[in-house]
Amino acid sequence: MTNVSGSVSPLVNSIPPLLGASLIELTSWIQQQGQPAYRGRQLHGWIYQKGVRSLSEISVFPKQWRNTVADVPIGRSTLHYRLEAKDGTVKYLLQLSDGQIIETVGIPTPKRLTVCVSSQVGCPMACDFCATGKGGFTRNLARHEIVDQVLTVREDFQQRVSNVVFMGMGEPLLNTEAVVSAVKSLNQDLGIGARSLTISTVGIPGRIRQLAQHQLQVTLAVSLHASNQQLREQLIPSAKHYPLKALLDECRDYVNLTSRRVTFEYILLGGLNDCREYAVELAKNLRGFQSHVNLIPYNPISEVDYQRPSYRRIQAFVEALKQQHIAVSVRHSRGLDKDAACGQLRASRST
Repeated sequence: MTNVSGSVSPLVNSIPPLLGASLIELTSWIQQQGQPAYRGRQLHGWIYQKGVRSLSEISVFPKQWRNTVADVPIGRSTLHYRLEAKDGTVKYLLQLSDGQIIETVGIPTPKRLTVCVSSQVGCPMACDFCATGKGGFTRNLARHEIVDQVLTVREDFQQRVSNVVFMGMGEPLLNTEAVVSAVKSLNQDLGIGARSLTISTVGIPGRIRQLAQHQLQVTLAVSLHASNQQLREQLIPSAKHYPLKALLDECRDYVNLTSRRVTFEYILLGGLNDCREYAVELAKNLRGFQSHVNLIPYNPISEVDYQRPSYRRIQAFVEALKQQHIAVSVRHSRGLDKDAACGQLRASRST
């Protein structure tokens, strides 16, 4: 660690990146380095409010000590590529410390700025309609690599991030520890309300109940995409290991444990899962507990030949759900022209 003179042992470079650490954790680390406790709050402010990328940039710290700890990693990524769509949505390709590339999306509206973050490099779920899974899976992201995505978008837009959705690359509940830690940091360190944070999952046995135990008060979005087991297995290969009834039972437990309703995401594929009969079947499955259906008209990718349904088919599906007294909305995807919309992320450039 350090002595009073400010020398630092080689162990200082073996600590995890500082980004994602709480005020208490940063203060403890500062004190271990021989600095007074109040510098922990200074460090916290420079990391989360100013978005500093190196400890050497923190001008309120003694210059000699700054130079000593200059190589301690904060955990910021490098911007590899930036693409802006016609609607103002921005897709970022971010290079991590090991050279891996992930995608993040900034989605601005007049009243808020939403960041769509990745939780893994690639995705192991291999959903048939999604570009991310076509590229395979490499590894989980660490806490700092998730929080960094939000800071990157905030810096670029120069405005406060109001919402974060874990709907980028990867299956968040296969990386629960890092995702939960990142959620806590986004809430406590960046001041984003828990109910403005959404975790999306295709459903991993036992993981929804596990998430509920953390009592995070986040929004849970479950990628259902089908009203019966057979069709769901066709679209989501991993569904073979998780019967629809068991998934819905776990979602009911989540509602009971958290008092938060569940959002069910349902991608509409023209001629496949968009008929009225499926809407009625879906409503029957969801009747009896707090839920909301978010319909997502298919966003095309080159690897498969699914079709986006017509406006008339979409509206007919909506009306069928409403007639069954199911709360429903239609997502209007942003960034389509730059492959930045739902299901299009693949960590590659688009022109």
